[in-house]
Amino acid sequence: MAIDPVLQELLDSMPTTAPDTVPLEDMRRSSIAGAAAQPRAAQLPRVEDRTADGVGVRLYWPRAGATGMPVVVYFHGGGFFMGNLDTHDNVARTIAARADAVVVAVDYRLAPEHPYPAAVEDASTVVRWVGEHAAELGGDPSRLAVAGDSSGGNLAALMALHARDAGGPDLCFQLMWYPVTHFDPTLPSAVENAGAPLLSRRSYERLIAWYLGDRDPRTSGAAPAYAAGHAGLPPAYIATVQTDVLRDEGVRYARILRDAGVAVEHRNHTDLVHAFCTLASRVPAAAAALGDSLTALGNALAPVPDARGRRPH
Repeated sequence: MAIDPVLQELLDSMPTTAPDTVPLEDMRRSSIAGAAAQPRAAQLPRVEDRTADGVGVRLYWPRAGATGMPVVVYFHGGGFFMGNLDTHDNVARTIAARADAVVVAVDYRLAPEHPYPAAVEDASTVVRWVGEHAAELGGDPSRLAVAGDSSGGNLAALMALHARDAGGPDLCFQLMWYPVTHFDPTLPSAVENAGAPLLSRRSYERLIAWYLGDRDPRTSGAAPAYAAGHAGLPPAYIATVQTDVLRDEGVRYARILRDAGVAVEHRNHTDLVHAFCTLASRVPAAAAALGDSLTALGNALAPVPDARGRRPH
């Protein structure tokens, strides 16, 4: 498959060192530096850092003083071992601007210092907090969604399952970009794309070891694909990439959800690479793909029309 030429030029300019051989702290520093060099995606009237029951969050408001807006809890990617509120600030800003929603980005704990289930515990804490405080944030508690890319897509999928099983908060949508759903580096896409840019098969195996250790993804609760059941989950949008180690995980999870009666829109992008959401400010094709997914999110979060077909403002 031919990669978008603008994206290919960007990839060609990146260091050629195999990512699976780079020390952990060097990868973290590189991701922070790379994010700092990107142009800001969207200017918003209000952005604020807080803690939600002890977990760091960053709040984004698309409009000053508005109330009754939808709320999206966003989990950044980074393989569970890197990434933070700054590296994925552009993604969160774009969600807020395009979906016209309050965004709560979660600064969950990272492996290997804090392996599974630390990230899941932090994610669950914030989702519960948002359910309790949505109105105080200018949000509508009946219009809550979760979103995440890569490892963050794993957390978004798990939060949809946890919210269903805990009896709330009620979520109306789940958006996942190239999510980790199985933790399975033996799937065909992992073999076919073993040397793919930004996430190789060896790098994937490395992050699994850091995050899960000797835990079995099939029985530990870390992999949403192996949940006891998937019926009753909110509608989903799943974006995958053809030349991505994680492609088949997203494809299979979309099938699992559909088989359980969940409405799913799945888009497989043939001209992009893993982590394209973070490249949207520099690659028009990535921006278009991100925009398509956020259109779906915005439609899912739109107010329900009244009996006369009018939507509240």
